[in-house]
Amino acid sequence: MTTRDHAQAETGIRVSGVWELTSIEGATSGNAGLPFLNSVKETLHLDVDGEFPQMVASGTWTLNGLTLHWIAKLETIGTYVWKGNIFYKVGNNSMFPYNFVTIEAQGLTLRNAKVIYSEGMTPLRTVHFTWKSKYFYPVQFEYDTEEGVTPVLSIDTHAHPDHPANLPRENLSIEAVYRRAGFDVTLSTGNSVVPLVGAGNDVRWSNAEMHDAMQVHWSQYSNNPKWAMWVFFASLHEEGHTLGGIMFDDIGSQHRQGTAIFNNSFVSTPPERDEQPEAWVKRMKFWTACHEIGHGFNLAHSWQKSLGNPWLPLQDENEIRSFMNYPYAVQGGVPTFFNNFEYRFSDNELLYLRHAPERFVKMGDAEWFDDHGFKHQHTLTHSTFKLSLRVNRENNHYEYLEPVCVELKLSNDSKDPQIVNKDVLTNMDGMTIIVKKNRGKAQQIRPYVHYLQQSEKEVLMPGQTMYSSIFASVGSNGWLISDPGDYLIQIALHLENEDVLSNELIIRVEPPIDRNEDFLAQDYFSDDVARTLFFDGTKTLESSNNVLRTVAERLPHRKAAVHAEVALAMPLMKHYKILGKDKIIHVTPPKIEEATQLLKPVLLERSHVAANTLGHLDYRYYMDRLSESIAAHSNHPVEALTVQNKLLQTLTERKIKPAVLQEIKDKQLVYEKLGPEAPIK
Repeated sequence: MTTRDHAQAETGIRVSGVWELTSIEGATSGNAGLPFLNSVKETLHLDVDGEFPQMVASGTWTLNGLTLHWIAKLETIGTYVWKGNIFYKVGNNSMFPYNFVTIEAQGLTLRNAKVIYSEGMTPLRTVHFTWKSKYFYPVQFEYDTEEGVTPVLSIDTHAHPDHPANLPRENLSIEAVYRRAGFDVTLSTGNSVVPLVGAGNDVRWSNAEMHDAMQVHWSQYSNNPKWAMWVFFASLHEEGHTLGGIMFDDIGSQHRQGTAIFNNSFVSTPPERDEQPEAWVKRMKFWTACHEIGHGFNLAHSWQKSLGNPWLPLQDENEIRSFMNYPYAVQGGVPTFFNNFEYRFSDNELLYLRHAPERFVKMGDAEWFDDHGFKHQHTLTHSTFKLSLRVNRENNHYEYLEPVCVELKLSNDSKDPQIVNKDVLTNMDGMTIIVKKNRGKAQQIRPYVHYLQQSEKEVLMPGQTMYSSIFASVGSNGWLISDPGDYLIQIALHLENEDVLSNELIIRVEPPIDRNEDFLAQDYFSDDVARTLFFDGTKTLESSNNVLRTVAERLPHRKAAVHAEVALAMPLMKHYKILGKDKIIHVTPPKIEEATQLLKPVLLERSHVAANTLGHLDYRYYMDRLSESIAAHSNHPVEALTVQNKLLQTLTERKIKPAVLQEIKDKQLVYEKLGPEAPIK
C-alpha cells in the first residue's frame, strides 16, 4: 500500500487527521424536526493520505449529553472530494439518520472542508470543518527502567539482514511507530532509571510486585481515563526466561495503562549461527515493546480478531505481518516474518486505532477486549481434545465469601500424539472464560495481566492429560461470583486448529450464615480485595490487607479465611520488591516465621479444608512454596520436610494419582538431607 494518495502527491499538503466543526448551514427541508442546533459538538477524522491511508472517515457527535459515533468507507469522486457509505453507527441513532457522507477539502491550503450528510441521494445537512492536526489523538508514554537494564527504544531497520528489500533504512523509534499509526506521541518528563536497593543479582518480578509497582506509580494521576501509558523495562519475571512481557489490564479502577518488558527473557536469545545476533536481539526487544504497548491501546493479537463479539466483524489474521502477531507463530518462523515486516500495524488495526469510538482505545476507559463471548467459536463435532472443568468437593456448594477455584483438565481424545503449547492452560489470552449467574447476563472473566510468552511445545500422547487451575471468582472486571445463587462456568480453549468447549460447570453460593458475614461482605467484595486475592497478596494495598486480616480473625473456621491467610502470607515468603514514590525499588527481606504462623492453621492443621477450597493443584503449589521458602530462608530449614510430609499425607488420603504422590516423595528426599523432621512451632 502506498503511503500517499494522488492529492497529497500533487500538492504536498496532507488533509488526513482531525477536523473541528466551524459552522452549520441553515436547515433544509429534510431537516424538519431534527435537533440540529449550534450546540452540536462534532469532530471529523479523515484518513485519505499520509502514512498507510485507510480511505475512511469517522466522526463523533455530542448533543445535550447524547453521543453518536459513525464510520464511512470512502472513494474518490473528484479532486479532493470523497464520498462513502456510513457502515457503522454506535450511540443514539435517532440523532443521526444519515447513511452517506460527502467530504470536500477546500481552499488554497485545503484547510477547510465541506461535509454533506445524506440519506440515499437526498442531502439533509451541510456542515463546515477546519483542519486541526494530522494526528487523531495525543498520547504520552513514560519509560521507566530497572537499574542495570538497557531498554531498546529505537532500532536501525537494516541492522539485521532479514527485512523487506524495499524497506527504507532509518533509525525507527517507538514514538515514530505510534505517530505513523496516528498518535501525537510525547514523552513524560518522568522517564527515569529506577534504582535497586538490596535486590541481589537475580531480580525477578512477580505479578504481585508488578501490580504494586503500577499502583504506586499511577496513584499520582487522576482517577479518570487518560491518553497516557507507563512502560517499565525490567530484567526478568519470576516465570523465567520464557516470559517476554506483560500488559497490565487493571490498575486502580482503570484499564490498559501500563506494561512491563523483560529484557533478559527469550527475546535476548538469538538463534544459533544467526548472522547478526546483536541486531536480532535489539529487534526482538523493540518489537516486544511495541507489541505490549499495542495491547494498551486495546489491540488484540492478530489471531484473536474474530473471538466473541468484537467492535466490528473481523477475520483472524494468522499470517499478517503486524506488531500484534507473533513472529515465531507464522509459517516459516521469525526469519520469514521479518523478511516481510514493514514495522506497522495491519489495516484492520489501523482502522481500529484511528476510527473506533475513543473510549474503546483510550487508556483507562473501555475494558480490555470488551464484549466477547462464544458466538463465533470454531468448535469441531469430533474434537481432538476434551476439556473438563471440576471442583474438589462432594457437591458444588460454596460458602458465602469463599472464592471459587476451578481445575482444568485437557485430554488428548484422539488416537494420535498431539502437539500443544506448554502454557495452553495457563495463558488466559488463549481462552474465553464465561461466568453466568442464574437468570443473569453472561460475563467474561478478563485477566489482570496479558503475557508475551515464548511458545514451548509439548507432545500429548493419546489419553494423556494436562492440568491447571483458574481463580474463577474475579477478573479485572471485578467480582463475577459473589452473591448467593447458582452460577454456570464454561471455557472455550482456542487452539491452533480448533476451539475446544468445556463442560458446563454449575456451582452454588450459599447465603451468609450470620450478619457478621453480611457486614464483612461490604468491604470484601471490592476491586482492591479481588486484585489482592488474584495476585496472591500485596504490600501496598494496605486497606485490602486489613479487610483480609479481619476476615481471617472473625471467620477462622470459614473457607474464606484460608484464602485470606494465603494472600497475607505469600508476600512474606520472598524478597519482595516495592517501587516507591521516590522512584527507588526497595526490597524487603522474607519473614518466614511470620508466614509460617499464618499458614500453619489453614494449610497444615486444616489441610483437607484447604485442599477442598484451594483445589489440589493450588494446595500443592502453596505447600511447595512454603517448604521452599523455609528451606531457603528459615533458621529451621528441616521444617520444610514437615510441610512435605503433611502434603503427602493429605493428598494420599484424597486419593490423588500415584504419579503426583511420587513427585512429592522425590521432593521429600531432598529435604531429608537437611536433617530429621522438626515440628513447626
